[in-house]
Amino acid sequence: QVQLVESGGGLAQPGGSLRLACAASGFTFSVASMSWARQGPGKGFEWVSDISPDGTHTDYADFVKGRFTISRDNAQNIVYLQMNSLKPEDTALYYCVTGGQSTVVAGHGLRGQGTQVTVSS
Repeated sequence: QVQLVESGGGLAQPGGSLRLACAASGFTFSVASMSWARQGPGKGFEWVSDISPDGTHTDYADFVKGRFTISRDNAQNIVYLQMNSLKPEDTALYYCVTGGQSTVVAGHGLRGQGTQVTVSS
């Protein structure tokens, strides 16, 4: 069955960086668009970024554009999210989700358990 295991979360200071990883299994990863999404305290589930199956196309929500970078390794079945210039409002549970932005926004796609990111001084 599909498994998505996120890692790399933790506590970071404002302006700091974290790199999230999502190990995928149970499906043909190399033909799947992938997304990162998040849910902050008291907030809804929001799409953050997506990447095409071959990694050549990426897209970002305006609130992370220029700060976060999504990438993938199809040989290892891993998708990454490099997060720089972190802000307190980036505090959230971050999820790896199968599919692109439209899939996530529609409430579809499969996701893992998430990894907690907390940005605080």
